Amino acid sequence: MSGDSDCTRTSPSAGSPSDNEFLPDRPKYVCSLSPDLITKAREELQEKPEWRLRDVQALRDMVCKDYPSLGTCLDDAFLLRFLRARKFDYDRALQLLVNYHTCRRSWPEVFNNLKPSAIKPVLESGFVTVLPRLDPEGRHVVCIRPDRWTPSNYPITENIRAIYLTLEKLIQSEETQVNGIVILADYKGVSLSKASHFGPFVAKKVIGILQDGFPIRIKAVNIINEPRIFKGIFAIIKPFLKEKIANRFFLHGCDLNSLHQNIPPVILPEEYGGTSGKLDISTWNELLLASEEDFLHDFSQLVLPCDSSPHDMLVSGDADEKQCDDSLRGMKPQLYYCY
Repeated sequence: MSGDSDCTRTSPSAGSPSDNEFLPDRPKYVCSLSPDLITKAREELQEKPEWRLRDVQALRDMVCKDYPSLGTCLDDAFLLRFLRARKFDYDRALQLLVNYHTCRRSWPEVFNNLKPSAIKPVLESGFVTVLPRLDPEGRHVVCIRPDRWTPSNYPITENIRAIYLTLEKLIQSEETQVNGIVILADYKGVSLSKASHFGPFVAKKVIGILQDGFPIRIKAVNIINEPRIFKGIFAIIKPFLKEKIANRFFLHGCDLNSLHQNIPPVILPEEYGGTSGKLDISTWNELLLASEEDFLHDFSQLVLPCDSSPHDMLVSGDADEKQCDDSLRGMKPQLYYCY
């Protein structure tokens, strides 16, 4: 599916809204939200059910007018993710969609051949998984354990691929689009040599994707068992995080009681003082691997055009990027100091 053909079929000049009802190949959106979540979406995201499809069409028209060669999927359900992530602000949703594609185009080491079977070793290591139970706010908890990664086995980009596919799977759920997610990162055993793989290039890319290039709402990032070295990393990265995201980081150290203030023990595994049994990675791994065909179908709709300008992406200004480069160059000396 190409962006040009989709825009030809869905542009305002193609006909009236009533005419567009008869256009082929456009799956009809059916809302799966509960009444409570519909209310929550209205209050927190400014989503009005009676205007929802009008808003989606408005975003679709903007894509076709401003970025006709973007090569994006234009289905209602897909575009709705971006509207929800930006509280139905058309301009911000459009920029997020453009950023989403630019991120994918600009980092081939991560996005080429991106499918669950390609990152099976990462899944089997337990580097990233999703806890089986939701938190009291209805949010999935993504558990990341860097100590499970052996750098000699595969590069850090494989871990990023696994995290990205996990987020892609989670965001398929409308409940997650509304409620967001929580991250639990266990830095136990992370050494200086392992931390050094998270250099300036990787740091900027990951921050850009999570803040401005992916339609997911990260509601909290809980760091547990972080060594002193992490404080050095975070001190360098924090100035380049948006204030809202930076304020959602919680560093608990080894204090499980502090962690339990944010994530209740009833949904946590025994490893983190919880009561839900041993940490199980097999259930999530099986779910993700079983989604291979779905990912291949979805990603096949995301054409990577070769004629797009890098100026399409406005993750940050040139001055901010230079500042980020200059500051991150000092990361390694500061890491040695913290270590």
